[in-house]
Amino acid sequence: MSESEPTESDTHPTEDPRVQKALGYLNSILIPGETLEAWTIQRRLFALMHRRTILAATSGRLIAMQRGLFGGFEPIDIRWQDLKDAKIRVGIFGAGISTAVYNSSDLSLASSGGRLMSYTGLRKQQAKDIYRICQTHEQAWREKRRVREIEELRAKSGGVQFSSSAPSVQPVDTGSAGTDYVKRLQQAKQMLDAKLISDTEYEAIKAKIINTV
Repeated sequence: MSESEPTESDTHPTEDPRVQKALGYLNSILIPGETLEAWTIQRRLFALMHRRTILAATSGRLIAMQRGLFGGFEPIDIRWQDLKDAKIRVGIFGAGISTAVYNSSDLSLASSGGRLMSYTGLRKQQAKDIYRICQTHEQAWREKRRVREIEELRAKSGGVQFSSSAPSVQPVDTGSAGTDYVKRLQQAKQMLDAKLISDTEYEAIKAKIINTV
């Protein structure tokens, strides 16, 4: 069956020596402890004007790789903590995966901008496998950023921390009353509006800030 036909096999074309060579190079650039979890190759129908792309998901990053014009390979990698958004589109002839990448690898949700990367004509079943891995890592890092944002907002509002059972309060520096406590109240209100804390927690923060002025 030709690769250009709508129906595709779920197996990889590993019998192709060029694909084997690419996979050998891919495995050679993995760092110690990093494992290859899934990979797919672009179908020939979508690579008539350029060399086919191999897309791989490892335990630490997403790697896209093409053979160089003068030999060798040209990999582009995205660490999972830099992955902002991953989408998949499955069509008749293949699947496409697009990703957005943070400009900064910092955990803060304030990171903005970034670049877009898109890979089309991938083998459908393997593309779905890679997409699921992308989603798993993206959700995990999104939760880490959410926790970091809560910690940053709490620190700015006076270092108030809560246990799972009842609100508790850490000492607040009262050396700069006036505008300082107003700023802390505003930050606490932002946390409430963003649903990062409950009404009870907000009232506890507010009372603590006011009582220390």
